[in-house]
Parts: sequence; structure tokens; C-alpha cells
Amino acid sequence: MTINGWLQIFVFLALILAVTKPLGIFMARVFEGERTFLDPLLRPVERFIYRITGVDDKHEMRWTEYAIAMLLFSAVSMLVLYLIERVQYWLPFNPQHFAGVTPEHLAFNTAASFTTNTNWQAYSGETTMSYFTQMAGLAFHNFTSAATGIVLAIAFIRGIARRQMQTLGNFWVDFTRCCLWVLLPFCVVGALFLVSQGVVQNLKPYDTVKLVEPQQVQRVGADGKPVVDANGKPVMDTVTTQTIAQGPVASQEVIKEFGTNGGGFFNANSAHPFENPSPLTNLFELFCIFAIGAGLTYTLGRMTGSIAHGWAVWSAMAILFLCGVTVAYWAEARGNPLYPSGVEQQHVMHAQPGGNMEGKEVRFGIANSALFATVTTDASCGAINGWHDSFTPLGGMVPMVNIMLSEVIFGGVGSGMYGILVYIVLAVFIAGLMVGRTPEYLGKKIEAYDVKMAMLVSLVFPLIILTLTGISSVKGFGTSGITNPGPHGLSQILYAFVSSAGNNGSAFGGLTINTLWYDAATAFTMLLGRFFMIIPMLGIAGSLAQKKYVPPSLGTFPVTTPLFTFLLISVILILGALTFFPALSLGPILEHLLLYAGKTF
Repeated sequence: MTINGWLQIFVFLALILAVTKPLGIFMARVFEGERTFLDPLLRPVERFIYRITGVDDKHEMRWTEYAIAMLLFSAVSMLVLYLIERVQYWLPFNPQHFAGVTPEHLAFNTAASFTTNTNWQAYSGETTMSYFTQMAGLAFHNFTSAATGIVLAIAFIRGIARRQMQTLGNFWVDFTRCCLWVLLPFCVVGALFLVSQGVVQNLKPYDTVKLVEPQQVQRVGADGKPVVDANGKPVMDTVTTQTIAQGPVASQEVIKEFGTNGGGFFNANSAHPFENPSPLTNLFELFCIFAIGAGLTYTLGRMTGSIAHGWAVWSAMAILFLCGVTVAYWAEARGNPLYPSGVEQQHVMHAQPGGNMEGKEVRFGIANSALFATVTTDASCGAINGWHDSFTPLGGMVPMVNIMLSEVIFGGVGSGMYGILVYIVLAVFIAGLMVGRTPEYLGKKIEAYDVKMAMLVSLVFPLIILTLTGISSVKGFGTSGITNPGPHGLSQILYAFVSSAGNNGSAFGGLTINTLWYDAATAFTMLLGRFFMIIPMLGIAGSLAQKKYVPPSLGTFPVTTPLFTFLLISVILILGALTFFPALSLGPILEHLLLYAGKTF
């Protein structure tokens, strides 16, 4: 751990703090229909969209209608993406002449993944998806799934802010305004910035270049396994050329981060130099991941009339973020204890970052790799610039725990906000029990229905994860996919379902996931993790919108103080620890203890 590394981490957090208020104000103005500097350009476009789609922008929806509109849009867009994948060979912008995505369960998994903002990838993008599929299918869903998450958070905030009303807004209006005002303008500018820094953006066919020195590589069979001869020796091939994949990368990269999607154009994701060429682009991508989640805390405060409450929520998120990045940075900077103490690569030197550099890019080093892993799993992004499977046990546990906490540490676009609002309902309820009063939250009484819905959201998440992890850990179709036995193998399986249920999309790595079982099971997990948790959340929002305003009294628990921030952090950690600690103790914690005992599997 170095001063330079910590300086980079705190500069990043300072940038997030700086953008929170202006972006929060802008989003509040957009979704409350107030005038913004983009109105002269975008209002005519908005009216044209309503005219051709038949949307009545004056119509307000109850929470049930809002949910149905969201579900119908998601179902239709998922079906369209599945069809694009299957017939991409006959569609334009396919210079590599890629066939339709096969098998069917992979296409279904990918459609579910991008529709739910998970962007879990059981394929290599540069060898599977045509430019048309990348742009019209995947990048399109990067926008729409992100917008869906944001407007659901806005609907929840409206439910808190409104008094004795039956409606939460109009899904189609919120969705349109989110795409036009929030996502598109930033992504146009951000994509141009990335191109200026060396990120690729073209529609050219892949280039084939001759290697300076031929390379010997082991032959890989059609089943993906290395080929050996009758004596068990590797069969080697001589490679003299290399294919340079390229395409419309920058336009997908910026929304991948700003929309906290995570699906990379290339298999190496943000570790690929065509996606993330320098420390500057790395900082920009990190900034994009947290920007909207941080801004929504100020939007919460502004729309509910309690700016201090918004900052209290921001503070809880920031504290949890610092705790996570500290553990990850410390664990990776210590290195691997199984190496002899004299190994130079383990120590910080002039030309050596030290620590555990396995699976990390030298242009980012320990600090930025640990920071990226923490940020991408605090949010529901899932982009990676290093291989989580190669992290130390505790370093790799941090991304896993971040997702287990429902990614409420700034969180995905919208999902982090409505996720932490569920935790706030539970925290306020607990505070009310402590003082023997009916709990109140910003002038609304929290009653039995609200708590039941909040607990349903909290219980569905671990139920899905632990059930499917347990099945995969004892059945051959699950264990056959792991590459490491023992606790690390359990971590690989656990992380896959945690990432899917949390709609994160990052992978621990080392797990063969393109199988019928894992494609079907993770697709099922992603759909439940997204939509089954959204419906109870909207139910809470609809309930709160109908309630009368209750003026605060001496017995009201304040939600603007450090005590509230501490209680909120405690509820988040206790729920996560009590639910997942047994699984963690058998996975990364046990692996850590074995590592320091000098044992490995």
C-alpha cells in the first residue's frame, strides 16, 4: 500500500462528491418536468416520440400499472434481442460473417442478461457477436435497462414525496426523459472523449497481422480442452499471425460504465487496451460507474424536501465504499504468503508495483485494480480491469460481499437507490421498535405492509443464491465446471449466482459457464433478481404515496443525523453477514486461513 495508491482512491472519491449535487439537481429537474438547458433541443424530440407511439404524457399510473408497463417493455425487448442474436448472420454489419448465436440456451441467457442490466457474458464478444448485434442489440439494452432502473428509483422517491396520491408518474414519460436528457447527452460526449484517448470506434473488418516472432501454443480441441498425444504430451501448433479485433467499441464502452451495465465488447472487458487504454480512461470509467448512483442521493433529498437526508444516505454509502476498498487494497498489496519473502515481485520497487499482480494489468497496478473491483461491485456494473479469480482470498471476497449487500453502495443506476431505500425502511422500522413508537420516515408512517414487502425483497435475494449454489456444489453438472477444487471452487460457484441475482454480471473467473445448467440457472436467477424484487419495491412506493403526512414530533427518529447513518450501515451489514457468512466461511475465509497455514488445493 502506497501513498500514491491512496491518493488515487481519494481523488476518485472527491470527483464523485463533486458531481453529486449538480447531477442530482439536474435529474430532479428532468423528472419533475422543470426546464433544463437541454429543453430547446430535446423537447421537440420528446413530443415527436409521444406522438408516434401514442403515449399520453399527462396520464399518471398507479404502481401496478407502472410495474406492468415496465414488465411488458422488458419482455418484448428481451424477445427482440433473442431474435437478433439467432439471425445475426443475415443481418447487416457483420463483416466477420458470424453465424447466429448458438446454442439456444446461450442466446436466451444473453438476452436475459442484457434485459436485466446484468450483462453476464458466457461468450467472447469479439468472436460471437456481429457489429449489428453489439450496437442494435446489446448497446441498445445498455441504454434501456439502465433507464428502467433509474425511473424505478424515481418512482420510489415520488412515493415518499407524495401525499395521499394513488399514482407514481408515467413509466413511458420517465423512460423517455431518462434516455433523452440523462443518458444520451453524456454518452455522446463520453464516447468522443474515449475515442480521443485511443478507444477504438469503427466498422472495419478485423485485421490480420504477421507476428514478429512465431509462437508455439498448445492445440485446443473442439470441446475447448487442450489436446495431448498418446504419450500425454501437449500437441503444439506454430502461430505466425494474429487477428486484431475491433469495431464500434467507444460508443458501447461509455454506456457500459455510465449505465452500470458491464458487458464488454471484448472478452477481456476493461482490461483490454482497446476498451481502457490508460490510467486516465480508467479513472473516467470509474467516475462513470458511480456518477448516477451518487447523484440520485441528492435527487432523493431534493424531491423529498430533505437535502440533509440525501447527504446522510450518501455518507453511509461512502463509508461502506471506503471499508471495502481498504480491505481489497490491503489484501492485494500484501501479496501471496506462499511465495518466499525474498521474491522481488512481492515488494514495491522503482519498476515493480509489488503485491499480488497476478491477473492484473501493469498499466493499472494494485491500487487501481482493487479500486475498480470494489467500484464495479458496489454498483451493479460488473465491468472488470483485472481477473477477480486471481485476487487473494480476502481481496476476492470484497467484490463478492459488495454484491451480497445488494449493491447499495452507490449502486447501479437506480437499483442502488431503490435497494437502499428498502434498507432505510427496515432501519426506520427497527428504530421505531427501539423507542416503542410507530416508525416514521420523512413524514410517512411505516406500517406492516411496508415492512412485509421490504422483507420479501431482502429474503428473495439470498434464497435464490444459496439454493442454486447448494445444488451446483453437490451435483456433477455444477461441479464439472469449476477449475479449482476446495474452497476456491465453492467461491467460483457462489460468485456466479451472487453476480447473477445481484444483476452485476462480473465473473469470478475459472468457472465453465457456457453449459445448459449454468446458462439456464443464471438466466433464471437474473430474471428473478431483477423483476421479482422490483415488484415488492413498487408496492412499497405505492403504499407510501397514499399515506398522509405526519408532522415530526419529539419521538420521531431523525433520518438526517450521523446516528441514522450508523444505523443504516449496521442494518446493511448485519443482514448481509447473517445471511451469507456461513457460505463465506466455507469459501474465501477458509481459503485465506489455509493460505496462511501454508496449504493450498
